[in-house]
Order: sequence, then C-alpha cells, then structure tokens
Amino acid sequence: MFKDKFFELIEILEKHKGKSIGTLLGFIISILILTLGFFKTLFISLCTFLGYYIGSRIDNRESFKELLDKILPPGFNK
Repeated sequence: MFKDKFFELIEILEKHKGKSIGTLLGFIISILILTLGFFKTLFISLCTFLGYYIGSRIDNRESFKELLDKILPPGFNK
C-alpha cells in the first residue's frame, strides 16, 4: 500500500517536474527569509547562483581564464 502511494507520488513529481522544483525552491526561500532575514537570504541566493554559473561554464569545457576575462574588466587578469 505504502509502496504504491510512493510510486504514484514519484510519477506525479516526474510529470510536473518544473512545478515541483519551483514549489520546493519557493518553500526553501520562504523559510530562509523567515529565519535569516531578507538580505542574508539574498546573499545566499546570489552565492548559489554564482557557483552554479561558474560550475556550468567549467562543465562546458571553458577555461577558467576565459571565464575571468568575461567577468572582469579587460586587462585585469594579466
């Protein structure tokens, strides 16, 4: 019985993946805002996004030096 309900839940979550992720993300952010405050939550979100952005660039085989050249002003990295 429990196993059947669990697999039904997994099937629903897979069918509505975007809604599920968005709902979970909204819930986590709301808890963070209530416990830490708005600006601390904003800082955590910014650091998370920056880590994701840098990681995705590295996964796409872009060198770290090229990434710094795109982010920093010209001639800063020499």
